[in-house]
Amino acid sequence: MIRPTVARVDLEAIQSNFRAIAGFLGSRAGIVGVVKANAYGHGAPQVARALESAGASMLACADIEEAIVLREAGLRAPILVFGALSVSDLEGIFTHRLTPTISTPSAARALQATAARHGVTLHCHLKIDTGMNRLGFRHDNLQRTLPDVAASRNLQIDAVYTHFATADDPEHPLFFEQRERFERVLAALPGLGIHAPVRHAANSAALLRDERVWYDVVRPGLLLFGIVPPPLASTLALRPAMSLHSRIVAVKGLRAGEGTGYGFKSVADTPRSVAIVPAGYADGLDTRLADRGYMIVRGRRAPVIGSVCMDMTIIDVTGMDIAPGDEVVIIGEQDGEFMGVREMAAAIGTVPYELLCRVGSRIQRVYE
Repeated sequence: MIRPTVARVDLEAIQSNFRAIAGFLGSRAGIVGVVKANAYGHGAPQVARALESAGASMLACADIEEAIVLREAGLRAPILVFGALSVSDLEGIFTHRLTPTISTPSAARALQATAARHGVTLHCHLKIDTGMNRLGFRHDNLQRTLPDVAASRNLQIDAVYTHFATADDPEHPLFFEQRERFERVLAALPGLGIHAPVRHAANSAALLRDERVWYDVVRPGLLLFGIVPPPLASTLALRPAMSLHSRIVAVKGLRAGEGTGYGFKSVADTPRSVAIVPAGYADGLDTRLADRGYMIVRGRRAPVIGSVCMDMTIIDVTGMDIAPGDEVVIIGEQDGEFMGVREMAAAIGTVPYELLCRVGSRIQRVYE
């Protein structure tokens, strides 16, 4: 039985977006399909299969546990694990044929010891911190930290990469500083005993901004799902992959002076009609949508009013011929009217990534 609120995921749109990115890159770079955080809320196994079929050279996720889900779903492509490994059970790396990231000296030691115990050579990627100051070997301290990695007999460094902190901020100089730091690291690595044939750095925003950071492969996430990272623009022919739908469960009237929702907000100065949508913050809707956001019903925008509750949201349908059972589009298109994730995020002061990843687990994904 399907609840009234569902997310529809267009897997062909994801494949089409992949092809659009590949066409933009030409033969310059391959594509690592980033499917972390349940493929940005779209469903990791299903999206990963679509990307594998479309030709992704590698998949990437946040941790070993996410990667194991993909392997158990039958994915055969190489899977890069981005995250830190210092508190992880490393056995999954070996039992499920995963490619770990070495981002700290302790991770390198742990992987070397485990690979030696298994009697295998482990293929890894090396992460360099060029200014994000999150994970990775500091770009200005490699003479001290990398010799032990280079001497690890059971570790094979297949690739070296970095991550940009301000790729989506065209005015910030750090993006160019990070690129220059990474170039210096790449030039220095052979002298430190690291000979990695593959280099990568570009997420969705970076690959749109500067072809110099495409290197050998790029790592799009948001673009695969049909959304350009704000505030950037693009001429790529992308299609949003997810739409979010529900149905009106009740319609009622408000008299002048009455309000609705917790906190008695949105007090009406004239008689109003409101409709109840069975989706709330437990489904991932942001509470800040109240009095800022819209939903689409009968091809028209209806303002979100009152408060976004745990399981329900109230919209103002005054002057509209609305009845229980009518379809509501929370994200997506209806009768020529469109509500995109970028617009919704801008209205409440957040980013599209957050809204996609927060689509709740109790919302069924319907794959088309």
